[in-house]
Amino acid sequence: MIVESVVSQEHAGQKLSTYLHHIMSISTSQIKSAKWDSRITVNGQSVYTSYVLKAGDTVHFLENNAVPCYPVSPMVLPLSIPYEDDQLLIVDKPARLATSSSARYPDDALENALFYALGEPKDYIFRPVNRLDKGTSGLMAVARNALIQYSLQSMLHTPDFIRTYLAITDGIPASSEGTISLPIAKAEGPTIRREIRSDGKPSITHYKVLAERNGLALVRLQLETGRTHQIRVHMAALGCPVFGDFLYGTESERLPGRFALHAAQIQLLHPVLRTTLNIESPLPDELKRL
Repeated sequence: MIVESVVSQEHAGQKLSTYLHHIMSISTSQIKSAKWDSRITVNGQSVYTSYVLKAGDTVHFLENNAVPCYPVSPMVLPLSIPYEDDQLLIVDKPARLATSSSARYPDDALENALFYALGEPKDYIFRPVNRLDKGTSGLMAVARNALIQYSLQSMLHTPDFIRTYLAITDGIPASSEGTISLPIAKAEGPTIRREIRSDGKPSITHYKVLAERNGLALVRLQLETGRTHQIRVHMAALGCPVFGDFLYGTESERLPGRFALHAAQIQLLHPVLRTTLNIESPLPDELKRL
């Protein structure tokens, strides 16, 4: 099956490898396998994965469905799957669990836990529609085939796919609700850190304070754009970082291995049934106690 994506202006300038992995949700192992037998093309031509994309470029990725693209090991971990059908799943990812397996997390990843939960199918390919940081808990959509994955990803950040987050912030925002519109760019050097910078990509977050206590605030957030670490960077820019955020705030012994950010709701238009799914996940107990 061919997965196709047209590069938007906001993703122009990215390397093809970055675009395939972060925008089209294709694993690094799949990319490595596909580039050797010309299953990746841009505008119909085979190119190196270091190719720098331009707005309007059409990226094609041809899946090799004969065998799984890479070996995956089952991880025995109870998972909550509040919605499941033949086309997609909504999975409630625990915190302290990476989304995808990698060299750093080869076994402890949602990818492996879902493989086990589904009965270790021989044709298993992990197709996340959205991703969550290791320290974030909550709802993720996972497609069962490439066409559904592409359909759902094309809906991201539109009224047909709305994600709502709950965060506990270290400090209370000056305004009880508002919109943060600050451009985000990757910090210089070999780091995953992002920063507010004038040459960054447009980034918009809407927030509302739901409760305040002991210098902390419970905040509801919705993303209008989907930058890496967007909520974490934007709340830190307000002077109220996500509680326990080791990268943009202060790590806390009260939340070892995680921070106080939870993907609490997904509302999406089912690409086949054309009905609206509205799935919610309650705030985890450790965040309620906080």
